[in-house]
This record gives sequence, structure tokens and C-alpha cells, in this order.
Amino acid sequence: MPKSKRAKLISLTRTKKKGVERKKTLLDEVRDSVDNYASIFVFSVENMRNSKLKDVRTQWKDSRFFFGKNKVMAVALGKTPEEERKENLHQLSERLKGNVGLLFTNQDKHHVIDWFKKFKEPDYARAGTAASFDVILDAGPLDDFPHSMEPQLRQLGLPVALKKGVVTLTEDYRICSEGDELSPDQAKLLKLFGRPMIEFHVKLESVWSGGTMTDLSAADK
Repeated sequence: MPKSKRAKLISLTRTKKKGVERKKTLLDEVRDSVDNYASIFVFSVENMRNSKLKDVRTQWKDSRFFFGKNKVMAVALGKTPEEERKENLHQLSERLKGNVGLLFTNQDKHHVIDWFKKFKEPDYARAGTAASFDVILDAGPLDDFPHSMEPQLRQLGLPVALKKGVVTLTEDYRICSEGDELSPDQAKLLKLFGRPMIEFHVKLESVWSGGTMTDLSAADK
């Protein structure tokens, strides 16, 4: 019999080596970016979605995004005046706490701030999110769903039946009320019925440019 893949042993020394190499690569890339870009923003993300952040990266191809590994990025920038790569960068490294990242760009600082203030993408809420509004479905045919979806909709709690091959809601049904903590089934139904309840948003917290730090989160208040 062939050996089970689950039984495969992985050398811990090898995994540690890979981790060290990844950190070194990140250090080098952040330091190179400090030298090649005029402005550095610290940003946070509301309602994080990897696919949405990927779309933002695509729209800002001429810039660099780094997300995660705050301690490593702080070391790359310099955590003290003696260690900092450029003047006052240690003040930026102090802001690398929590779920934040770095944006390096040569775009005009005010253009960047304005773009991200306006950028908001609707998205579907996950289980555990508080519903932001009531969603009530009216009884009647659900023409957007093929007959093969009837069992799945019934399993999610909808009072449905097939009538002449058409999925039909037999009575009015409330998916959720404002303020409800959404269950997995409610979250699935909201997505199936195209009812986004949250916004993906990248918030710029602070910016370093030309040796000067500006706290953008305070400016928004």
C-alpha cells in the first residue's frame, strides 16, 4: 500500500527556515519601497474581504500594498529615531497595531486621500453580523430560481413549493429584522436574494510624506 500523505513528516527546521526567509523578503521589500515611493499610508479595512482588497490593488498597480506582519514592517521602517529608514518614519511604525497595512505610492497625497474617502463597495454580510435593515419577501413565484433550487431554499427555512415547475413562496417571509445577529442560514439567504448589508471600505489612518507625519483618522472626526 502507498504511504498515507497524512503520515508525511515535515522537518521543523525547514519550516523555521522558510519563516525566516519570508520575514527577510518582507523586510527587504518594505525597505526598497521606502526608497522608491514618496508617501506611505497606514490603512485599516472595514469588513475585510481578500477579493475586494485584491481589486483595490489592481486599481493601484503603480503602488505597493503590504498587509499583516506588523512587527516585521515596523522593523523595516525603523522603530526608533536611530533605526528609522528616513526622518520620522519611527512615528509611522508606532501606528502599526491591529488589523492594518501599509500603502506606498507616488500618487499625489490629496488625490489618494480623496479616492479612498469615496471608495466603498457593497458586500454580503457574514453570519454573526448585525442586520442593518429588515428584509421581507412577498409570497409568490421566485422566478430567478430554477426548480432545482427548491430543496435548498426549503432547507434554509423558506416556505416554498413547486407550482407548475416554478419555485413559489407560499407565504410572506421575513429573512431578518434590523439589529438581528445573522445566522448562517440568514446570511446565505441574503446573498441568494441579492441583499448586500455591509460596505467594504479602506480607511486611511495616517500618512508619512517628505518626513512629515499626518494623523488622518483625527482629521475625519
